[in-house]
Amino acid sequence: MESKQKRARELALEILEEVFEEGAYSNIALNKALKQSAFSSADRSLVTELVYGTVARKISLEWQLAHWVEDRDKLDAWLYILLELSLYQMLYLDKIPQHAVVNEAVEIAKGRKRGSEKYVNAILRKIEREGAADPATINRKNKRYSVQYSLPVWLVKVLIDEYGEERAAVIFASLFERNKASIRVTDLARKEEVKAVLGADDSLLAPSALVKKQGHFAGHEFFEKGLITIQDESSQLVAPTLQIEGHEQILDACSAPGGKAVHMASYLTTGQITALDLYDHKLDLIRQNADRLGLADKITTQKLDATKVFETFGPDAFDKILVDAPCSGIGLIRRKPDIKYNKENADFQSLQKIQLDILDSVCQSLCKGGIITYSTCTIVSAENFEVVKQFLERHPNFEQVRLEHEREDIVKDGCILITPELYGSDGFFISQFRKIS
Repeated sequence: MESKQKRARELALEILEEVFEEGAYSNIALNKALKQSAFSSADRSLVTELVYGTVARKISLEWQLAHWVEDRDKLDAWLYILLELSLYQMLYLDKIPQHAVVNEAVEIAKGRKRGSEKYVNAILRKIEREGAADPATINRKNKRYSVQYSLPVWLVKVLIDEYGEERAAVIFASLFERNKASIRVTDLARKEEVKAVLGADDSLLAPSALVKKQGHFAGHEFFEKGLITIQDESSQLVAPTLQIEGHEQILDACSAPGGKAVHMASYLTTGQITALDLYDHKLDLIRQNADRLGLADKITTQKLDATKVFETFGPDAFDKILVDAPCSGIGLIRRKPDIKYNKENADFQSLQKIQLDILDSVCQSLCKGGIITYSTCTIVSAENFEVVKQFLERHPNFEQVRLEHEREDIVKDGCILITPELYGSDGFFISQFRKIS
């Protein structure tokens, strides 16, 4: 068992070097590394836990290590990351004995650079002996929350300003709860059968969704046959808002990877989806999704900047439009923890401009009486309610369509706003406009 864990830790270290030093996305780097490995499911689970856990707790781990490491800039990058990886296990994983964590780190260091194992041993033994520092000693509130929940100070401030300190703290804590596995059942007549076979539960949010504490659904025959597809329960609420009758010409302005496009296409008879994205490899993902679900004939892909829709398609080209806009992704932090360290995500005004530029363009290609659904995977008003307000001010020929849901705690000002702590889903926002003239 020890040798297996050592191999898992070595691979986790290599992946973390890619993420922290080369700017790789943790989910992509992890999936690529695991595909190339011959690990057992237990080893794969350990690597996944170590990578996501260390990334998710990065700010907390750095604050702790600052008490023990005099000058991190004098250390090799891999050595500092090894200390973070080891400290994560010591502080947050109960099932691994601390002495085993230290021994494994020492062996990894010895294999990397002779002599470094002495430093690793000294630092980790000292932490084991003296115990972790307590974030409660931090006087500044935002800094304390930042260290406690491993969130940048700017994001702590934004969410406290938006939701108040009490609810914000609950949101912070919820981001460390394990993300549920969520699927959409494509044939609802077989939902009970799928639910029984997979041992899943009904979603509290979306009738088409099943959820489970954990599960690798992409490897199941139901997935291969197109009976299920991987989609978070919150994003499954989007397509139904368009009330598709079957004959419509629909634009999916920011489509990749195509989960919402195939959901919308499932309602079509004679209609057609035009799915746009900026990048060829992302358009490939949309086509793969459509092929697997048997919907390729209903979806046409096109490489196009969504701000160029009107000059490309002209007026009255679409009956309905989905703008699932580029955003900060704050609602996805639970399963994509590196989002919170991307400083570009703090620039809400730039993101808001992009979102409004897209809406300004696509709305001109909508038929009279047509509707636009605007959605994001963020929970920040600058990208949500403020965008709704500004769009309606700029376009008096549109009115807001007030959305409803049986879960009243996710309805606000005629929009759907799901924060991560409410149902353990992604954070998500949905709004809608109708063209009245």
